[in-house]
Amino acid sequence: MKKAVIFGITLLLLSVGGFVLGQTKLFPFEVTKTGFGKQTIIFIPGLASSGDVWNETKSKYEKDYTCYSLTMAGFAEVKPQPNATFNSWKIAIANFITENKIENPILIGHSLGGGLALAVASNYPELIGKIIVVDALPCLAAMMNPAFKAKNNIDCSEIVQQMSSASEEQFYQMQKLTISHLVADTSKQKEVLRWSLTSDRQTVARMYCDFSNTDLREQINTITCPSLILLESYFKNMQPSIQEQYRNLQTAEIKYADKGLHFIMYDDTEWYLNQIDYFLKVH
Repeated sequence: MKKAVIFGITLLLLSVGGFVLGQTKLFPFEVTKTGFGKQTIIFIPGLASSGDVWNETKSKYEKDYTCYSLTMAGFAEVKPQPNATFNSWKIAIANFITENKIENPILIGHSLGGGLALAVASNYPELIGKIIVVDALPCLAAMMNPAFKAKNNIDCSEIVQQMSSASEEQFYQMQKLTISHLVADTSKQKEVLRWSLTSDRQTVARMYCDFSNTDLREQINTITCPSLILLESYFKNMQPSIQEQYRNLQTAEIKYADKGLHFIMYDDTEWYLNQIDYFLKVH
């Protein structure tokens, strides 16, 4: 269970042929667009992560798909916006899809981004063509407490104060240790650490608190699109609990990585891309 806690807590230059749409008053994220395919993929990163976490994935698919990579406000050098909540980000992603007239996009989300993909697909099933969830659960808190119930108007002030008041050195050491438990590929640890250190601490703390209080276990029964769930190898040890978490997602295909940690796209890249390839071909 200690690993599950770590999993929950932790948590631009233009790419060739792409451009940044930018953060606006309407959307609490910056968007990088690449590719020109008829089908669209929207990539949603996790807590305190940049949309650049998807660069290697995009390089494989942007030849055949139009790709939008989000970086949420307050994460990885993007200017924070006030009153950020999991629910407001969910609504903003749905509005972005609607206002840009994107038809049946594929959502690919990691960690917090995977939770957002589940939430958007369950609240707006008519908008979404497919979802791919990378190492996220409908209710992380329930892994530690099966009787967990989400609270109304949860008070996040304590965790915000704790994270905000840490010194630069304390925060650096805490994040460095945490990320070593999330990314096995040492060549990528420094980059993930940089994203975390350049994120707005208050936004990260509030979003962690809010997402930790989110329970999508019942809500996902409204998802109708094909759904691929890619989980890190550690979760093989908890398969009954995982199956229970996803019990109401009738379209779920759950796969477990062979190696690595939370950032599956870095730690088990070949397996990860093979799973996505097959899923996109058969659905």
